[in-house]
Amino acid sequence: MFPVFTEDQSAIREAARDFARAEIEPGAAARDLNSEFPAEIIRQLGEMGFLGMTVPEAYGGAGVDFLSYILALEQVAYADASVAVTMSVNNSVACGPILAFGTEAQKQTYLRPLANGELLGGFMLTEPDAGSDASALKCRAIKVEGGWHLNGAKAWITNGGVGRYFVIMARTDPDKGKRGISAFILDAHQPGVLMGRPEAKMGLRSSKTVMVTLEDAFVPDDAILGKPGDGLKVAFGGLDGGRVGIAAQALGIAQRAMDESLAYARTRISFGKPIGEHQMIQTYLAEMEARLQASRLLVYRAAALKEAGRPCTVEAATAKLFTTESAVWICDRAVQIHGGYGYSHEYLVERLYRDIRVTTIYEGTSEIQRMVIARELLR
Repeated sequence: MFPVFTEDQSAIREAARDFARAEIEPGAAARDLNSEFPAEIIRQLGEMGFLGMTVPEAYGGAGVDFLSYILALEQVAYADASVAVTMSVNNSVACGPILAFGTEAQKQTYLRPLANGELLGGFMLTEPDAGSDASALKCRAIKVEGGWHLNGAKAWITNGGVGRYFVIMARTDPDKGKRGISAFILDAHQPGVLMGRPEAKMGLRSSKTVMVTLEDAFVPDDAILGKPGDGLKVAFGGLDGGRVGIAAQALGIAQRAMDESLAYARTRISFGKPIGEHQMIQTYLAEMEARLQASRLLVYRAAALKEAGRPCTVEAATAKLFTTESAVWICDRAVQIHGGYGYSHEYLVERLYRDIRVTTIYEGTSEIQRMVIARELLR
């Protein structure tokens, strides 16, 4: 039976599940209602090694394999998707690019506090007029003595206002098009980095997402990632892993929706019997389970390929596309099974329905995933 987990992978999965059920899940509804950032939980995740899972121990991380990270992320998402997205961003698009493209000095300086939860990180690529088309970004980096001044705006920045170090893309040479974009490590605790109010979002309400305005924000020369002009290379270098991470989040949310639906179908009485004995409800549950099983295999396979160092662009995009689209459908059916109660804050599926919707949008929309898959197949 695929997959067969190692003893270490199973232990990490169980540790994540136990912590998620005991510490994350109990306050999730209240945090969602109040848009409360789970600072103490994030601190604990850092102490347990869950914020820098694939970062080597030499840089303060847990040093585990990529599949272990995916298994842990799935369990956290099952309990609270808002916590999962904070964990995912810190692991994949904050630690990831620094680990892949950073100098030894940058790794020593930035990775340790990010990996152990002392500080949080994030990623600044998207702009008000540049989302899927990252090459259209307008944020400028102007060379000054000892470094660069950043000017512009970044949109939909996860961990904004609570994070310290952000990997940011800015245009260093407008005449070079895509090759004129560079990547930097930005310390957000400085003059010129203006964090907007947290966005009032449909879901993931206890995860902080803000608009960021940059007014001559300074980054030193030794904070550039890679070489000048490597910005899109840095930005896209971790996309395969990021896509699998989003798929794992969606998988955790969908599994929770399935479990809640099964429990409700066993106990809700309609026309003199549990609704789970009605054929239409059974049809929904069967299709939900089929999509869950297919999604889980796609996610774990893509993760295993990435860990093995094998090309996995098609597999990662396929896992994200199929799993997120399926998870949205599963959560929609979960609300339908719950009937009027599914539309109420009183029942968990209402929150799951709101949290799942963004997974088909961020880290590359479903439309972008289809483009990626087709492009790779036609090469």
